[in-house]
Amino acid sequence: MKTVADVLSSATARLIAGGIDSPRLDAEILLAHVLNWRRLMLYVDAEKILPAEKILRFNELIARRLTRIPVAYLVGTKEFFGLNFAVNESVLIPRPETEILVEGVGEFLRGLGREVTFADLGTGSGAIAVSMLKFVPSARAAMVDISAQALQVAKFNAAKFGVEGRAEFFCGDMFAPLDGKIFDAIVSNPPYIPAADISTLQAEVRLEPRLALDGGADGLSFYRRIISDAPKFLSAGGLLAMEVGFNQAAAVKKILARDSRFSDIQTLRDLSGIERVVAAARR
Repeated sequence: MKTVADVLSSATARLIAGGIDSPRLDAEILLAHVLNWRRLMLYVDAEKILPAEKILRFNELIARRLTRIPVAYLVGTKEFFGLNFAVNESVLIPRPETEILVEGVGEFLRGLGREVTFADLGTGSGAIAVSMLKFVPSARAAMVDISAQALQVAKFNAAKFGVEGRAEFFCGDMFAPLDGKIFDAIVSNPPYIPAADISTLQAEVRLEPRLALDGGADGLSFYRRIISDAPKFLSAGGLLAMEVGFNQAAAVKKILARDSRFSDIQTLRDLSGIERVVAAARR
């Protein structure tokens, strides 16, 4: 007979031996998922004897984690902006730093003081758009992704959080399915990893969709496309805001600065002081 504490200790040791970066945290998340408990309960009921079938299921998940499958894919959810989003292997796992994009654009839209519209290019799980719809009750969203599988996840999350009535879903490549539409804001967390660098990423990250990672030879391909096309879809004074990779902000600002259709180029920094978002207004 094994207790919660026994099972956690054994799994943590396996993950340490397997070179997993956050072994204890991962073990806790996976066991709480199997038991349908909050993580705190793992300590409150540390001496509780676990049923054999729960231990078997947990050990199966630990074995899969040792193959570097991300925890979010194993449990099927990831928290973002205070919401627990469904995720699977079809979508990029939402990162905390992307919340800066939601906050910045959300404040801009709220400040307009009227019904507003925005487009989310490469919506993936829908984390950005759904969070913004929750944050800005007067907003409507166009959620675009080239992957039909990703769009199904986005639709599920929009319904899960009760905002599907204010969202439209478009399967296509960036602006292609939005012809003739005009928005108050356009947001995107585009692929920005240089193609040659993908093989050097953490094994867990390499298991995420390559479509959501590969930013072309220099990592800037999608920024060039978005900046070139966005003015046709933005109202005067409308905001274009894009998440950028580490040390990419200066290059993206240069691309924007060369385009006379944009003004008021700004960056937003995360809590570590890293420039995470580049934004500009449509003239």
